[in-house]
Amino acid sequence: MEHSLSEQEQIRRDSLKELVTLGINPYPAETFEVNTSAEEIKQKFPQDNTLFQEVSIAGRIMSRRIMGAASFAEIQDETGRIQIYVKRDEICPGEDKTLYNTVFKRHLDIGDIIGITGYVFITKMGETTIHVSSLKLLCKSLKPLPVVKETEDTVFDAFTDPEQRFRQRYVDLIVNPQVREVFIKRTLLINSMRNFLNTHNYLEVETPILQPLYGGAAARPFKTHHNSLDMTLYLRIANELYLKRLIVGGYQGVYEFSKDFRNEGMDRFHNPEFTQMELYVAYKDYLWMMDLVEEMVERIALDLHGKTAVQVGDHLIDFKRPWKRFTMYEAILHYTGMDISAMDEAALRSTAKEMHIPIDPAMAKGKIIDEIFGEKCEPNLIQPTFITDYPIEMSPLAKKHRTQPGLVERFEAICNGKELCNAFSELNDPIDQRERFESQLELGKRGDSESMILDEDFLKALEFGMPPTAGLGIGIDRLTMIMTNQPSIQDVLFFPQMRPEKRTT
Repeated sequence: MEHSLSEQEQIRRDSLKELVTLGINPYPAETFEVNTSAEEIKQKFPQDNTLFQEVSIAGRIMSRRIMGAASFAEIQDETGRIQIYVKRDEICPGEDKTLYNTVFKRHLDIGDIIGITGYVFITKMGETTIHVSSLKLLCKSLKPLPVVKETEDTVFDAFTDPEQRFRQRYVDLIVNPQVREVFIKRTLLINSMRNFLNTHNYLEVETPILQPLYGGAAARPFKTHHNSLDMTLYLRIANELYLKRLIVGGYQGVYEFSKDFRNEGMDRFHNPEFTQMELYVAYKDYLWMMDLVEEMVERIALDLHGKTAVQVGDHLIDFKRPWKRFTMYEAILHYTGMDISAMDEAALRSTAKEMHIPIDPAMAKGKIIDEIFGEKCEPNLIQPTFITDYPIEMSPLAKKHRTQPGLVERFEAICNGKELCNAFSELNDPIDQRERFESQLELGKRGDSESMILDEDFLKALEFGMPPTAGLGIGIDRLTMIMTNQPSIQDVLFFPQMRPEKRTT
């Protein structure tokens, strides 16, 4: 059933019909050649007014002022807005004034996409403007754009509600140009990271999104069914175990920008679909990987901002090397005054209770430590900081610490109170790995819905031999939040997951 139309929508549909009656195709198929952009004109013309005398440009009408036989309007292309000047007798020579009087004045609306040719000049008011010599309608807009509204005290955008912005990102991108800049920077960030890794001669690869077993992280998966094979499949929660198989196969360094999926809660730091970059390099360890992460993220900050210090909310965060380093137990001692390094599970439960940290009965020692750290330490880590040497119970895929019994060689980089990346000296002992997986199965029996499962094929790969390897997973969405000063993961995803919209009848 077609939805009811607003008055403005009906007016636009009536205009559409009249345009067709006039023989004007509101959705022409042919190419419109563009030879410049709004930004290029506004940057270069004031310095050299001999340029842009044969301009061909296309964009969306964002404002217009009709003044009898001449009019001004603003059009917006990918790079920004520019003013245009339309004179009736120049775009409609002779007696035929239909295009101007009927089309431009009556049937072109804000939001319509047009192509124009002309030349650039400066108005008496000092505005860089295109004097239009020809105009063509390229796309008729049937819905009115949200417009800027003014009151006595303020000017505000009618399209600022976050839910509507995320649901209708296409409108958000039209009316809020600063949003486009966020996503341009996201692409620059990924390109910077890819260039850095390619310079080190690591191979970019692809691994399966649909997996018969989910692994490589502690998370709940999305589950589906393949009809032809009559088998259950899962959307990957991580690509770690497949990338390690490639290291077993002989590649020295592989990486992948991967879409991963976790069937968990949603908040301003979590979306069920998210992007990670995972990297695995043979013959390296977690200490080496810390140095690489520092170098890479510092490089990204320089590429995006030209400096290492980035404003994030109220904080100026500096990614210049070297970053501060704490072991996990050192961080907990520093921020709580409690040394928990020798505590058993019962003592940890008691300590968490004293700290007023809620602990689920299904949580084992590692999860309790993680809760204490997350509650008491993580929010205090604003400047980029490495947290190292985690309890073995927390890290079933990491190698045992070379000097500290009960710990593993793992680090996380924390920035602005949230994890940016996770890395290990990867466990390559197949016997130890099997025992760790079996311990995870026991946690699952206790009720831990995020415990890992046992992957026999991955264990088989390890039995063929995997060289000592350093592995890294870095969250692209969270890093983009930091580098673009955005408070929510929804602000750095074009189309974040949303609840179904409630429709009024």
